[in-house]
Amino acid sequence: MSEFKELNIVLTGVGGQGTIAMSEVLGKAAVLDGFKVRGSEVLGMAQRGGA
Repeated sequence: MSEFKELNIVLTGVGGQGTIAMSEVLGKAAVLDGFKVRGSEVLGMAQRGGA
């Protein structure tokens, strides 16, 4: 485990930038390193799926 007692990371982005995918990768890596991980997604009003 790392020497950090607590570590807060905030990722932000707009649609299509891969922010949610990156947060999943980072969260899984942190769990493997022994951290307890919490995450949240806030999906805005942007159009999704085309049309």
